[in-house]
Amino acid sequence: MTDWYLRTSCRMCDGRDLQRVMVLTPTPPGNNFLRQDELESPEARYPLELYFCGTCHHLQLGHVVDPKILYQNDYSYVSATSSKFVEHLRTYAKDMAERFRLGPSDLVADIGSNDGTCLRFFKDAGCKVLGVDPATEIAKRASASGIETIGEFFSGSLAQRLRARYGAATFITSHNACAHIDQLDDVVRGVHHWLADDGVFVLEVGYLLDVYRNNWFDTIYHEHLDYHSLAPFNHLFARTGMELLAAQRVSPQGGSIRVFAQKARGPRRADGSAARLIELEVENNLDKAQTFVEFGRRVDEVGVRLRSLVRGLKADGKSIAAYGAATKATTLLTHFQLGKDELDFIVDDNPLKQGLFSPATHIPVLAPEALYRLRPDYVLILAWNFAEPIVAMHRRYAQEGGKFVVPMPEPRVLES
Repeated sequence: MTDWYLRTSCRMCDGRDLQRVMVLTPTPPGNNFLRQDELESPEARYPLELYFCGTCHHLQLGHVVDPKILYQNDYSYVSATSSKFVEHLRTYAKDMAERFRLGPSDLVADIGSNDGTCLRFFKDAGCKVLGVDPATEIAKRASASGIETIGEFFSGSLAQRLRARYGAATFITSHNACAHIDQLDDVVRGVHHWLADDGVFVLEVGYLLDVYRNNWFDTIYHEHLDYHSLAPFNHLFARTGMELLAAQRVSPQGGSIRVFAQKARGPRRADGSAARLIELEVENNLDKAQTFVEFGRRVDEVGVRLRSLVRGLKADGKSIAAYGAATKATTLLTHFQLGKDELDFIVDDNPLKQGLFSPATHIPVLAPEALYRLRPDYVLILAWNFAEPIVAMHRRYAQEGGKFVVPMPEPRVLES
């Protein structure tokens, strides 16, 4: 595989009736933050183009970047950085352990387990746990902290080795990883092989309906190969020996869906929740290509308004920082043409990103205390999915006269 290739089939149904519906500005990998000595080196940029499947109505990124470029070596996202997401995982583990009566004899596995935050809660509940994550350094740190983690990409062949070594998994979970996987059918076949006959597979992914309704286009980046609605999962599960049991909307990442599945003809019965969500998707026209053509036009209009707001403030002599060196910030800043001329610096809670520079725009990333030391007049919240806790955490900044700006769904200055 070269650095990237253009996929010509749908990940969910394997159909080839794909139509390009949206084109964003090409970017470097959104999480590739740079050291000072790398700023003069050329950065590879890759296309960001969305394709709609006319067969199953799935939306996916056309160009696939080599995952080794995206996830291994210097990958810097860790789950524990966000206290809100940690609390979500704590509640999730408690609810799932109770709902499926998981105990000491049950193996709980996590695909894309990151730093082991989720599995730690299952371990505290008395379960055996095992993580799988391709970010090798993060996997090593998770194992060292007591959550055994296999530092590899999950696949059907790896599932065979894991079942032979650790036995069948009663419960397999995945948080925000199934949007990142090119050969998703191979992964779900691996889940089918590793899963006990009466086991459950529960995955969470960002929900396309929320992205569409709220203009959250910046979730489109090279790590996110898929933009999931629920209906296409029926096609994926049907060809991998699985079946859809239930679904529910949950809050992480601005808006997500939690999808429950089991082996085909398993012991549990579907509860009707998935059918109701699929009806909602049809009501919102997620089954039509033109919906996403119009979405692209709507996003561009938001960009015009945000540029006008930010550049107007700058023209008035105001200093502006940003909050959140998230991967999606690369998409937003690049497509909306905002950079060092508009933003003085970015603050982020993740110490792995502090002291680095943003991809493409080369804006310095500092610790949050810089808000009080450098006192910018405005802070543009790039990590909009955590806007509420960010504002609450930095109430003092607002009390001292600073103002927050949110970019979407409509750019606006938050009133005190």
